[in-house]
Amino acid sequence: MRSISRGSAALAGVTAAAVAIGAAEPVAVLTGPRSAPLIAVGGLVVDLVPEPLKQFAIALFGTYDKVALLVGTAVLLAAFAAMLGVLAVRRLWIGLAGIAAFAALGVGAALTRAGADAVDALPSLVGAGLAALALWLLLAGPLSPDLWAWTPPSADRPAPAPAAPATPPAGGGRNGPTAGGGGVATADGDGIPARARQGARSVAEVDPDGRRRFLRGVGALAGAAAVAGLGGHWLAGRRSVSVARRAVVLPTPSAAAPAVPAGADLSLAQLAPYVTPTSGFYRIDTALVVPQVDPATWRLRIHGRVRNPIELSFADLLARPMVERYVTLACVSNEVGGDLIGNARWLGVPIGELLDEADPEEGADQVVGRSVDGWTCGTPTAVLRDGRDALLAVGMNGEPLPVEHGFPVRMVVPGLYGYVSACKWVTELELTSFADFDAYWVPRGWAAQGPVRTQSRIDTPRPRNRLTAGPVMVAGVAWAQHRGIREVEVRVDGGPWRAATLAPTVSVDTWVQWSWRWDATPGEHTLQVRATDADGVTQPEERRPVAPDGATGWHTVRVTVG
Repeated sequence: MRSISRGSAALAGVTAAAVAIGAAEPVAVLTGPRSAPLIAVGGLVVDLVPEPLKQFAIALFGTYDKVALLVGTAVLLAAFAAMLGVLAVRRLWIGLAGIAAFAALGVGAALTRAGADAVDALPSLVGAGLAALALWLLLAGPLSPDLWAWTPPSADRPAPAPAAPATPPAGGGRNGPTAGGGGVATADGDGIPARARQGARSVAEVDPDGRRRFLRGVGALAGAAAVAGLGGHWLAGRRSVSVARRAVVLPTPSAAAPAVPAGADLSLAQLAPYVTPTSGFYRIDTALVVPQVDPATWRLRIHGRVRNPIELSFADLLARPMVERYVTLACVSNEVGGDLIGNARWLGVPIGELLDEADPEEGADQVVGRSVDGWTCGTPTAVLRDGRDALLAVGMNGEPLPVEHGFPVRMVVPGLYGYVSACKWVTELELTSFADFDAYWVPRGWAAQGPVRTQSRIDTPRPRNRLTAGPVMVAGVAWAQHRGIREVEVRVDGGPWRAATLAPTVSVDTWVQWSWRWDATPGEHTLQVRATDADGVTQPEERRPVAPDGATGWHTVRVTVG
């Protein structure tokens, strides 16, 4: 029986978990970052978590949802590890079994990722082995705070003489408090402390330096874990494709993007700029670690139900005629009034031309874009061949694609939500049918086809702004990609709708800025906006959630005028 405190035991469990995570990082440099236990398990969570919870996370954390997931996973791991440490004080095998269970989870998660092989199990196995060693060292080995220092009898130091029995106080029993009330356990007739007898040791005494030794051990193990983890992260960064990206020289487009017309950007405070800066462009995907795809080894296969399969290298793609277009992309997870939308200038090869060369067979009504990490999206073949500027993009806002936005190649399709069209790090286009294959999000409850809904948003004034009575410029953006916006209307406090002024725009494939001058009066006011697309369809008032095919409803902002 040990006398280690629960706090020390919990600290030992957390330290062992840190050793597991830290030790796995440098191994994952060799096997691939997605094989690291925390990343592998996090990816499994992304795949299995119920959709309502996933949407709640996106709504709450926005583009920081992945960071929140990894932090939450680490916190849960630490809590479970602390519990295992407490349980392992009396039964070490419980702690070791818990570590084995974690290892099995990490191995299973790593091996079920797309493209995984047996070596992807190594980070979890190595981390678990070292975690088990750390737990033993801290709870039962030489670093334990409750280590018993053995002093066996010898000629120089004979066994202790039997101790005179103490007279217990009334109600006291054998091994109870001494008459002096000092709380020191008495010895049995052979002179061995009762506590030592319970531990089945013949002669022992508690090491008075145990706690200091334990804390030094915790510090050393935690420090080693931090060095290994940070070192692995640094080595992984050295293997990134940032250098290769900087070496890419984008070709001059054969068809340049139309110039942004004067007045397209109203340049108002709080109003989203007409062209979204690359650094501020939203990112929503399932990749917990950004895939590092070397353009020198990248290949694109166009295969499946085609008469002429095609395989292209990155150099082959760059050698083809390029077009440049402004296209607004929107995430299906964008709530009414949300900011998961952006407008950028894209450079790429028309997908329709490639499909024409591949010559799809009859009935191949779906093109499945497949990422290097196995993620899939299903795009209607007809949409990719109807003449719109659907691109295999290699450039964004005049530079090679950022790594986090799909370098070296991604899909950009006007008029469709990203979950059915915007495949990043794309490596395959497979011709199939919607009847034969469901892409990643479809089994999770989302619609197989996702045309962008007509939407509008008030950017200024912002909710709860305090305004001064008098003229107030109300402004925002509206979008209905590949249809275009015909009209935007604003109303105050449920009154009549007033037509807003639309700014010029490049094409129907981008959003449009709008503005309306309001003579504000003192008090609390509610502003609402709605848009009508070029087909004459006005966005409905009814609020609907983002699932299964995009949110609807009028954006509403409440302000105070002084």
